[in-house]
Amino acid sequence: PRYRPSWDSLDARPLPPWYDRAKVGVFVHWGVFSVPAWGSEWFWWHWQGEHDAAYERFVRRRFPPGTSYTDFAPRFTAYDFQPRQWAELFRRAGARYVVLTTKHHEGFTNWGSPVSWNWNSVDTGPHRDLVGELGQALRDSNLHYGLYHSLMEWFNPLYLADKKSGFKTQNFVLKKTMPELYDLVLKYKPDLIWSDGDWEAPDSYWNSTSFLAWLYNDSPVKDTVVVNDRWCAQCSCRHGGFYNCADKYKPGTLPDHKWEMCSSIDRLSWGYRSNMSIAEVMDEASIIEELVQTVSLGGNYLLNVGPTKEGVIVPIFQERLLALGRWLDTNGEAIYESQPWRVQMENSTDTVWYTSKGPVVYAIFLLWPRDSVLKLSSPIPSPATQVTMLEFAGTLEWQQSPGKGMLITLPYLLPSPVPPQSGWVVKLEGVK
Repeated sequence: PRYRPSWDSLDARPLPPWYDRAKVGVFVHWGVFSVPAWGSEWFWWHWQGEHDAAYERFVRRRFPPGTSYTDFAPRFTAYDFQPRQWAELFRRAGARYVVLTTKHHEGFTNWGSPVSWNWNSVDTGPHRDLVGELGQALRDSNLHYGLYHSLMEWFNPLYLADKKSGFKTQNFVLKKTMPELYDLVLKYKPDLIWSDGDWEAPDSYWNSTSFLAWLYNDSPVKDTVVVNDRWCAQCSCRHGGFYNCADKYKPGTLPDHKWEMCSSIDRLSWGYRSNMSIAEVMDEASIIEELVQTVSLGGNYLLNVGPTKEGVIVPIFQERLLALGRWLDTNGEAIYESQPWRVQMENSTDTVWYTSKGPVVYAIFLLWPRDSVLKLSSPIPSPATQVTMLEFAGTLEWQQSPGKGMLITLPYLLPSPVPPQSGWVVKLEGVK
């Protein structure tokens, strides 16, 4: 069936199955904001939109008088950007898809956009097609490729004029936003479009529904492409493909629509900050906990890193990604291609979460019980029930709990001065 440019029709499109199966992705925020590398990727807005005194002071102290934001672009060099190394890191992190910022709200495009003259990565800065180079490397590593794209641009004169008209004119959309979206799709054939910057104007201004109808009906990726929900003011959590709802969104209970939780290893920013401290970086246990809770509640987990202006993913980010990858190497069976179970978490505690695959149930526990006996009240065992633990040989002993559920005797772990990693999985077969 052909999709009409109306939300009723577009929202009825089934989500291509690869996305739900993937579960884990890496988000990359990279652009001219990586040059000041301070505050956040909203640097330009805080500095010249809000005239925040701290940002004004920062620029005065560090850059010559009269410096403008556009003066940062030549310093966005990407000298050390090695797309194959990035792809290998993301693959080892256990990611099945990667989403790159092609253009943030600053309007600078990470490819040679034909409608962003001199404000793109081919004309200035790196003099490279960053979107194309990373795409090639990811495809060679069998990873799905997603493109983040901001509909709006804070200081684009065309956008500001449309805004002044109460969004009655559409010069910015017709001359900038839509030509770029079509160009991205035709040139790079992305598996995912992660839209943003939508909140100031209605869908009638953005022409979102006609773009999505073309995307689903006639584009080269019509059968495989997945999109999020940021296509207009009041679209979030209501229209589009999967729902983001809000940054770092946690629904609390099982939503009835496919969703994604985007989170950032640097808790305070999505773009790279040179003054980041270790206390502001998510630790391995927090990352695993977020992943487990998200997947138990039917979501995908998109974890963000911000590379430096040279294109380096700093070692602490690499370390966290590789730790996540090691955990997934052991426990990925309970994550990838899983489905929510009838119960998402143990009612008595938020340290035990469930996923399932067909008749098999996985109980993922985030804290090792003191007596090495795991109490589960939700599964209903039968005489045929078998319990194993991922990465441990042999079956585990269990007995019926006096109340309901089961008590599982966990394998003995050698006492160790270092606390054990976070998160283990018992696999339950023959339970209801």
